[in-house]
Amino acid sequence: MSYQVLARKWRPRNFAEMMGQGHVLRALINALDHQRLHHAYLFTGTRGVGKTTVARIFAKSLNCEQGISATPCGQCSACREIDEGRFVDLIEVDAASRTKVEDTRELLENVHYTPARGRYKVYLIDEVHMLSTHSFNALLKTLEEPPPHVKFLLATTDPQRLPVTILSRCLQFNLKRLPPEQISQYLEKVLRQEGIAAEAGALKQIARAADGSMRDALSLLDQAIAYGGGKLDEGEIRAMLGTVEHGHVLKLAEALAAAEGAMLLYHIEALGEFAPDYDGVLAELLSLLHNIAVVQVVPGAAIEDHLDADAVQRLAGAMTPEDVQLFYQIGVTGRRDLATAPSPRLGFEMVLLRMLAFRPVEERGRGAVPPPPAAAARTLQFSPAPVASPSAPKTAPAAVGDIDWPSLITRLPLQGVVRALAQNCALLRREGTVLHLALAPAHASLRNPRAEERLQEALSTALGERLKLQFTATQPPAETPAARQDRTAQERLRAAEEAIARDDNVRTLQETLGARVVPESVRPLD
Repeated sequence: MSYQVLARKWRPRNFAEMMGQGHVLRALINALDHQRLHHAYLFTGTRGVGKTTVARIFAKSLNCEQGISATPCGQCSACREIDEGRFVDLIEVDAASRTKVEDTRELLENVHYTPARGRYKVYLIDEVHMLSTHSFNALLKTLEEPPPHVKFLLATTDPQRLPVTILSRCLQFNLKRLPPEQISQYLEKVLRQEGIAAEAGALKQIARAADGSMRDALSLLDQAIAYGGGKLDEGEIRAMLGTVEHGHVLKLAEALAAAEGAMLLYHIEALGEFAPDYDGVLAELLSLLHNIAVVQVVPGAAIEDHLDADAVQRLAGAMTPEDVQLFYQIGVTGRRDLATAPSPRLGFEMVLLRMLAFRPVEERGRGAVPPPPAAAARTLQFSPAPVASPSAPKTAPAAVGDIDWPSLITRLPLQGVVRALAQNCALLRREGTVLHLALAPAHASLRNPRAEERLQEALSTALGERLKLQFTATQPPAETPAARQDRTAQERLRAAEEAIARDDNVRTLQETLGARVVPESVRPLD
């Protein structure tokens, strides 16, 4: 006997066996039980959520020899023939392969004749949005004045492409994607009946990969059984799907939180050994960032059960909410760009490096915590105001002379957009408690009230007095902190290149073995 795939073997035969879609089933069951039947039904939803399955069960309910009800017997000849796909009065059509108006007219030629066997003649048209305009017009004439013995069951993944004239003549039901938990429970039931052992983590992996489609989940389950030789191991399922253990994603997030560029590249390199689906890994990282953001806003909130709750809590404390939001937005945009990258690996790596691009340069490559404002102040051309004790009289803030703006900004504990705003400004002058800052028009998008307020507070704390900031949209006349960092980095790189060029061992290798120095591989040592 030939093997029957699980997606067909476990296709529901009645409404009670349907998983999910309760909002649709309730309406159909009530309509059948109270004999309030419309002449046309439209079932919409993504692939594999049960559109044609619901339509077939509905057709069976209409034509069961025991009478119209939401619980067809499943034993009469009409029920059995519908299950086997050979019921003469159930006309199933794939609109994707019959788009011409001649096909539609031929299909509807016999619509006025009474059913040969059943109570109703049922037309089930799948992917109905694929019909041509002339085909829709031909169908519309029948929908406007349908014979009493005909029911139309239409299914589509793209209802927006249907003419409003068709939509207005149908009862529309939208089938939703199934949540991973529901899919996982159903797969567990299937495997229990099939007598196949499976790890819970393996089923969760399949359920998540199915993306809301029960049919896709059962197809993946078939593939997993074959891949695992009759058993489902979580590690093997990850290998089959190209997914990675969540621990790898946590390590990437920890490197981002610490602004450790070297650590980040190391973990990306380690990840490459598994030949993963980089789009899937990025989606995992986005899911983790989402949970971190939720925990930051509501500390006691529940997170997805496949995540390490302690790790999420730890990362929520290590990242600022602004960085989490920035990382998430860069990741969402980056997923769209993966397809146009030179390779998925390079595209993935660039997305994560882009996340670090807004972090302070001094924090990249080492997890050092910037010194507190008071310590920063002691190294500059000013002194902070002394903190007065409750009994001591207040003293006037110390006078501030010419400020070394790049050095000050480098030492302030700023992050994210606030740090980027400060790094791209230059100090024009000081007038009393007002600092006039120049910001190039190209960086105007960095300005927002919250970032300006946080920068103003940090500077006031560092200088020991309440300051105000005044921004001028002009090209900075002096070197900005970002420009100084770029210049310093270039100088260090040139020094490293010169040191390698002068190295006797390098020259010996070049002269004797024809070796050459790859310029892109040169990195200055801290």
